[in-house]
Amino acid sequence: MNTTKKPIILITGALTGIGRATAFAFADEGATVVVSGRNKDIGQTLATELQQRGTKSEFIFADIRYEKDISNLIEQVASKFGQLDIAVNNAGTEGKPVPIVEETTENYANVFDTNVLGVLLSMKHELRLMKSQGHGSIINISSMLGKTGAPGASVYSASKHAVEGFTKSAALEAIEFGVRVNAVAPGGIATDMLTRWTGGKEENKTAFTETIPSKRAGTPEEIAQTIIFVASNKVPYLTGQSIVVDGGKLA
Repeated sequence: MNTTKKPIILITGALTGIGRATAFAFADEGATVVVSGRNKDIGQTLATELQQRGTKSEFIFADIRYEKDISNLIEQVASKFGQLDIAVNNAGTEGKPVPIVEETTENYANVFDTNVLGVLLSMKHELRLMKSQGHGSIINISSMLGKTGAPGASVYSASKHAVEGFTKSAALEAIEFGVRVNAVAPGGIATDMLTRWTGGKEENKTAFTETIPSKRAGTPEEIAQTIIFVASNKVPYLTGQSIVVDGGKLA
């Protein structure tokens, strides 16, 4: 991490997939890791696993769709650890992939409440704390589909386009008080989300990976290492950017 003391890291949606891998990656870097999510049992188990790796860790419940939860989350981080150095806004959902002509307001609300409102509320309270301390780094988890579209993915894609816009605007606001805001945009990653997206069928997953120049899905650990780099003070001039990690798919 290239810091003189152990940084305080917050990861939302930390209980599975990329969030979980990122928690372990930061722990291996010697950071104090606060993990957050909606399942208390899984969250407590994750915090215990991280502690067993020799890092200080704590689980704090939060449903990012509700501002009271986010406000409480950041207040607890500030109270228990005194500051917040890095926030990874990872919590998200793909919703139900359907054509636009079959889209529903319920699916739209489900996806946008988590992927858009949740990121907005998270940044609002993270930035308030980081502004008061005069430093910080925020990484929003976007998607390759935040830069393009795909059949059946209109609502998810639109939500991630919104994350890209939030990232740019927040970066411009935060730069004056020493905070950087960036995004990491994964392509197809071997997580439960990809399994759901391909209908749980191995042949569908294989067909999808064949469209990727690398001929494979990425791993959560690869995304985690990208997040660590973007978040670190090794790149102090990097802000307002979205780093795509997709095995060459967009290219």
